[in-house]
Amino acid sequence: MTPRHLKDDDSAVTRPMRAVLLVAAVLVFLAGLQLTVFPTRTADWFAWTIDVPMTAVFLGAAYWSSAVLELAGARSSGWGRARLAVWTVLVFTVLTLVVTLVHLDKFHLGAEHPASARLVTWGWLAIYAGVPVVMVAGLVLQARGRHPAADVVRHRLPVALRLLLGALGVLLLAAGTALLVAPTWAAAGWSWPLTTLTARAVGAWLVGLGWAAAHACLLDDTDRVRPLGLTGAAFVVLQVVALLRHGDAMDWSGWQVAAYVAGLAWIGAVALWILLLRGADAAEPGSSR
Repeated sequence: MTPRHLKDDDSAVTRPMRAVLLVAAVLVFLAGLQLTVFPTRTADWFAWTIDVPMTAVFLGAAYWSSAVLELAGARSSGWGRARLAVWTVLVFTVLTLVVTLVHLDKFHLGAEHPASARLVTWGWLAIYAGVPVVMVAGLVLQARGRHPAADVVRHRLPVALRLLLGALGVLLLAAGTALLVAPTWAAAGWSWPLTTLTARAVGAWLVGLGWAAAHACLLDDTDRVRPLGLTGAAFVVLQVVALLRHGDAMDWSGWQVAAYVAGLAWIGAVALWILLLRGADAAEPGSSR
């Protein structure tokens, strides 16, 4: 890893932005809790009914791992590290809002649904309509608080890691976009059955993860990409737990499962490499952040 001096803004994260990230972390933790604890009771405890428990626990694991990303962003000392979390969350929430509006008829809004499900659904709509607006406002306040560019020292990522991050970003963005745009066609390549709605919900997550990987590749700094390492590690561990719980929904003889497991291994390897690089930087004489 070669240190480099460059002009850059690394202003402190504003209090409003920290607050937005902390609130978002709590909200995604609660969403993940519903899906992880009650994967077979989404008709009662979620915004729409998910018939395949594996889909519920996949989404629950994704929500919980995103809480790690948002907490890491909220605790960041500088904007250079926090913006990875902020832009990823903004991209995901906007996409999920669009998916929600397209499939609004599938959501638990009618009187025929339990009161608990209707309450969760209205909360869901409020969150996904409000969070993007609040985050954009937070970005405006953050931009106003920027400092003049100053010399900072950053440690570049190894070339091989950047290639892995870039290729992972392209793959996840392509898969997520396919699920969003052509859910019926793309779902045939998924590892377990998906409806049009759940395919697009999964697609929004894949695009968010792909955006984060591509953004980390462009940041090219061992400290600033650390939130992605933490999130990727949490995502893989939680998805492995999901597979142990409801992996019987998958055809383990098909190529789709092999591709899915390979994708998890890819994310895990990249995440572990990022976290190990952080330890190596901390051990360097005179290294500081």
